[in-house]
Amino acid sequence: MTGVVIAGGGPVGLMLACELGLAGVDTVVLERLERPSGESRALGLHSRTVEVLHQRGLLDRVGNQVPVWPKGHFAGLRKVDMTKLDAEHSYALMVPQSRTEEILHERALELGVDIRRGHRLVSLEQGPDGVTVGVEGPDGAYRLDGRYLAGCDGGASTVRKLAGVPFPGTASTVNALLGDVQLIGEQPAGRELLRLEGGLFGLIPLGEGLYRVVAVEFDAEPVPRDVPVTTEELAAAAKRVSGLDLTIGEARWMSRFGNATRLVERYRTGSVLLAGDAAHVHFPAGGQGLNTGIQDALNLGWKLAGTLNGWAPDGLLDSYEAERRPVAKRVCMNTRAQLAMMHPAPEIDPLRELFSELMDLDQVNRYIGEMITGLDIRYPMGGEDGAAEPSHALVGRRMPPLPLLTPDGRVNALELLAAGRGLLIDLADALPAAWADGRTDRLTRLTATLADPAKAPGTAALLVRPDGYVAWACAEPGGTEGLAEALDRWFGAASS
Repeated sequence: MTGVVIAGGGPVGLMLACELGLAGVDTVVLERLERPSGESRALGLHSRTVEVLHQRGLLDRVGNQVPVWPKGHFAGLRKVDMTKLDAEHSYALMVPQSRTEEILHERALELGVDIRRGHRLVSLEQGPDGVTVGVEGPDGAYRLDGRYLAGCDGGASTVRKLAGVPFPGTASTVNALLGDVQLIGEQPAGRELLRLEGGLFGLIPLGEGLYRVVAVEFDAEPVPRDVPVTTEELAAAAKRVSGLDLTIGEARWMSRFGNATRLVERYRTGSVLLAGDAAHVHFPAGGQGLNTGIQDALNLGWKLAGTLNGWAPDGLLDSYEAERRPVAKRVCMNTRAQLAMMHPAPEIDPLRELFSELMDLDQVNRYIGEMITGLDIRYPMGGEDGAAEPSHALVGRRMPPLPLLTPDGRVNALELLAAGRGLLIDLADALPAAWADGRTDRLTRLTATLADPAKAPGTAALLVRPDGYVAWACAEPGGTEGLAEALDRWFGAASS
């Protein structure tokens, strides 16, 4: 029996596969496409996702890492100052989704993941010991048993439908097209998403004469998603929205999208779990879709692995929904707010003007920037129910990129997470050594000093989960109040 079957070999499914592979979990990825499509609906990685690649040792594989978009967008207002965000990677990287998939595919193979292209999940049955899925592959149909099934198969998720998970929300009210195409004749100056009288229009240069053309018409009957887009249709929509006469040559790919906003009622149904667009869909405002999905996979991976490897405490796997569903709900909210402010109706103009003024305030600018990048996420940890201030400023947040001085030299604490294990970092050399006993298979204990104490003021020790979030911290050297409970909650009982 396979440990985890993953339906969907896009960035979310592959990220989850990498996380499981790190922990030695037997994993099979079923991807219906026989070969990569080369399509890149998403073009950028936000700072939090860049940080995730860094912590797993994958950032160097991206290639050219010139930071882009120092000014981010919110509702089409290019005012979000990414450079003021409190993060090591306070920028976005323009990395096509196809390249992100290549990196994660390569890494998953290195970790021994079984990736089956041209294999489509068509049925599932749940039993007391896991799931049995029916698969159609190049050599015919077969059945595959797994302890768990992860649906990472997009907004039209087969897994979600077969599991009977409700997907409530709102239907699309816009007709939207995009295409990566060659433009013939005079090439207009590159633009980003503009709010015009006819709707939204984007013309983004991708290099080598290729442009991404985006046209969004409001209050229009959407054309069904399965109707192929033609270059004539894309040019006509661009004309209606922008007034520009574009002569489109070769099209690398074209697609439809909309503003349907939906969120599953539950992320787990028995042995079936959902992640990425299979769990939440929304208008692609602010480039949050892929990035939210990657974070889903990061959160779910180590919890599934701990469950399968036998050390996870009761409730660990259920904390996936408890932590990630509120995040997705907030993304759905802010993308709907952005689209409302991008409507071309004149009565929206005063609202945009007022919001633009508010974004000139540093506190508002930072608030918006942290929201769309995921830097504002704070998970409740144990007794931290959100009703009161956490016991330490770092608890529930991502561990900062702490510069540590260790017996082996200087290291960025983020890089210590590359193996997918937790960390117990003693910055005052005052914790009894026995605190990590019995959990060395899932937790690394480290004594170090901060090369820059300003990076974590008032911190003598901290416990970090495999996904990089701080589960416990204390200010007093040798302080251990709450540590035993945090260890049991996130790393299970110590082995005898």
